[in-house]
Amino acid sequence: MVKPVRIGEKHGSKGDDSKVSKTVTRHHEFQMNKTYGQHLLKNPLIIDSIVEKSQLKSTDTVLEIGPGTGNLTMKLLENCKKVIAVEVDPRMAAELQKRVAASPYANHLEIILGDFLKVDLPYFDVCVANVPYQISSPLTFKLLAHRPIFRSAVLMFQREFALRLAANPGDSLYCRLSVNTQLLSKVTHLMKVGKNNFLPPPKVESAVVRIQPFNPPPPINFVEWDGLVKLCFSRKNKTLSGIFRVSSVIETLNQNYKTFCALEGKMDTDGSDEQMKDKIIKVLEDNHFLEKRSSKLDINEFLKLLNCFHGAGIHFK
Repeated sequence: MVKPVRIGEKHGSKGDDSKVSKTVTRHHEFQMNKTYGQHLLKNPLIIDSIVEKSQLKSTDTVLEIGPGTGNLTMKLLENCKKVIAVEVDPRMAAELQKRVAASPYANHLEIILGDFLKVDLPYFDVCVANVPYQISSPLTFKLLAHRPIFRSAVLMFQREFALRLAANPGDSLYCRLSVNTQLLSKVTHLMKVGKNNFLPPPKVESAVVRIQPFNPPPPINFVEWDGLVKLCFSRKNKTLSGIFRVSSVIETLNQNYKTFCALEGKMDTDGSDEQMKDKIIKVLEDNHFLEKRSSKLDINEFLKLLNCFHGAGIHFK
């Protein structure tokens, strides 16, 4: 059974937490829903820091995801024109509505009740959120696909996920997630947040990052880009030569090549897998990628690699 908690009650270690709890408004009891990944941010100092790092303007419309009972929402409302809060739990939405109704900001809050991954998002300037950790990746890429492009997002994630987003080539956490996110945006790690700043405390440490989408976005087919990156990071510490010599990879790329030729009305549709292997190795060798490893390639190198393959008619979708 999920343990009921009261927002703002003393929880966890003594000391600073006891002072923190006195400054957070008390609300009705709730049972935290594990399905929704509910961990309510209770430390007002952390909340203030997140709002400060969001660099809000008084004219901004702010998107908040999973506002819970509104500890962060109330601070956002003090610093922007409007908050659009997407909340999946009707109990939390009702509590938030009631809390804001008793404040001067009643007309500055819009609540969208529903699953963030399924709802249509309206216009917003900045996104600020304590993210439900189990949807971190699809949430990030839904935001990055949103149009018109927003100015920035300041998001709380599980610490390891946050570090993967911001990882550089050569870092142990550098991965497909790092490359795909950094193709589309600038990612900055802002601060670490300990477990006891939440109610109930999660099992993992957390961290806040800032994501600033590139505007305009790079002129690239993201599906094909991700096809290349996914393949490269399937064995990120192997050489590209080793990755692209695998028979299943060669077979798939040869089929893609034949489909491409057919769509383009070209006659070269009968090449063997062995011929495709020779074509791939030539691309890698001619462009000095043969002994390079995915874990050490930066964004520009991945872009160059994709363009080199395109020049040989090799595609990844």
